[in-house]
Amino acid sequence: METGGCRMSGAEPGAPAMITLEDLDGMAEDSPDSAYHSNGSSLEEEAERMEDEEQERLLSYWQSVGRGHQVDVPREMAEPIQQLTRNNNPQERQTIPFTLIQRKEKLGDLLYEKRQYGKAKWACIKMKEKQYEQSICLGFMKLMRYICEQNSSGLYLGITVPIVTIVHTNESQSEMTPSVTVAYYLPEVLQDEPPHPFDSDIIIEEWPSTIVYSRSFRGITNEDSIMREINLLAEILESPELCLQDTFIIAGYTNPAAANRHNEIWFLQRP
Repeated sequence: METGGCRMSGAEPGAPAMITLEDLDGMAEDSPDSAYHSNGSSLEEEAERMEDEEQERLLSYWQSVGRGHQVDVPREMAEPIQQLTRNNNPQERQTIPFTLIQRKEKLGDLLYEKRQYGKAKWACIKMKEKQYEQSICLGFMKLMRYICEQNSSGLYLGITVPIVTIVHTNESQSEMTPSVTVAYYLPEVLQDEPPHPFDSDIIIEEWPSTIVYSRSFRGITNEDSIMREINLLAEILESPELCLQDTFIIAGYTNPAAANRHNEIWFLQRP
């Protein structure tokens, strides 16, 4: 998942299209270490002032874009936004481990992969907003605070990818239900003793080992695109009845604000 930004459905034409960590990188480059002004302030005072200004600048940017997408970015997000921006190093992101069982191709194109994910602990939060993208953005903001020190360890936990969202459909698979679960995989070093979330809405769950059928797709994720990908993978699989029929996972590998983000649809094999 990369994450950290919200692109909301329902934005008015001409409204800003995204908030990305990449956009924010340049805003965080000023170094307080070299600060010294002629007004007599000490280096320490100047560094603190610049720290506050940077935090306000980042928060203001997120809030202005968020308003165009019908999502409020509260002041309590200021520190997590700043910290996630400063730690936005793709090389340090941990990919969730899995075992590749099968690759199904046709004329050189990858149709889907069959994978096995091991038993693992996840930080999860249930959301039920009017729109899917509102749920995943607001849910991730809560997880973002957990990742950024608002936990019993007091440490920055680090980003793992993908960030996943469990979605459900009605029995006929004609539409999604509004309830979703946004989940963050705990890094390997924290699997045995995950830090406790300060937010009581976040629950640490242990998910069993699971076989998934995964198909990659690009672009935004909303109710229409998700239902389209569910129906497409159901047509491609030889035996879709072996999978759960009303529960699916959307895996996000790039910032949810990115215009051409990398996603996967996962079908879950029945236990």
